[in-house]
Amino acid sequence: SCVYTENCFVPTSEIIAVEETELNKKQRNTGKWQKMAKPHAFTVYYVKKARNHRWRCSDVTFWCVDEHLCNQWIQALKELLEMQKSRPKQLLVYINPYGGKRQGKRIYEQKVAPLFSLASISTDVVVTEHANHAKDNLFEVNINKYDGVVCVGGDGMFSEVMHGLIGRMQKDSGIDQNNPKAPLVQCNIRIGIIPAGSTDCICYSTVGISDPVTSALHIIVGDCQPLDVSSIHHNNTFLKYYVSLLGYGFYGDILKDSEKKRWMGPIRYDYSGFKTFLSHHYYEGTISFQPAKHTRGSPRDKDRCRTG
Repeated sequence: SCVYTENCFVPTSEIIAVEETELNKKQRNTGKWQKMAKPHAFTVYYVKKARNHRWRCSDVTFWCVDEHLCNQWIQALKELLEMQKSRPKQLLVYINPYGGKRQGKRIYEQKVAPLFSLASISTDVVVTEHANHAKDNLFEVNINKYDGVVCVGGDGMFSEVMHGLIGRMQKDSGIDQNNPKAPLVQCNIRIGIIPAGSTDCICYSTVGISDPVTSALHIIVGDCQPLDVSSIHHNNTFLKYYVSLLGYGFYGDILKDSEKKRWMGPIRYDYSGFKTFLSHHYYEGTISFQPAKHTRGSPRDKDRCRTG
């Protein structure tokens, strides 16, 4: 199913919203609308894809003299949108007001909230006040009423929400996280990332760009990118979950030192990296792993993973 706009076809999966449009007198006196007795119109808001994976919200207005026909189009398109079952209706949003350049709250309110409102997504917003606020809160809220959890911040904020959500799933299922052999329960609630931090590696590697509007539109249309999660244990004690990367030695020292200089903003990583490099530390360690049996895989073998 598609809607034809001026120069492209828009699949219904990329339509954000459909609204009846009130035409004022000034609009009606321009161009073709001037010839119509009393035009009726509706506006289709849709995803417009630009370069470098950037998405924007665009719109096109359709008009006709028949009010009944106009209402039929609106109703038909809204029914098509209702059939998009992967789209969220209710979201829990955590905003880190201290991350990056301290723009998280402004980015959400000015760039993201209007799009969620346009798409008829209701939200419960929590502005975090201290470290692990979001993580602790996820153990208390009624998580089942939400279709997803959105974090507005950087990689640290994503990590915090991920730990809270996965930990909550294990707790509700009676799984002991400290047991390294315990099979973890898969998380069935999605995490959306609105980039507003010093580093946005997870967002960039999943969406392809660090852009709040693009990420908001991906969330609205219900896009999903499964990620593998690994856990770290030490002496039968759970330490961390991680996706994307796990740092040890030099990288860990940079992060540890940079945490003391958050007031510097993103440039703290350059400062801490240069300082750690000059310290000439060396790191010893052994990594052991157990290869999968009877399985050989390659990114180019076109075999699908379990999630498809």
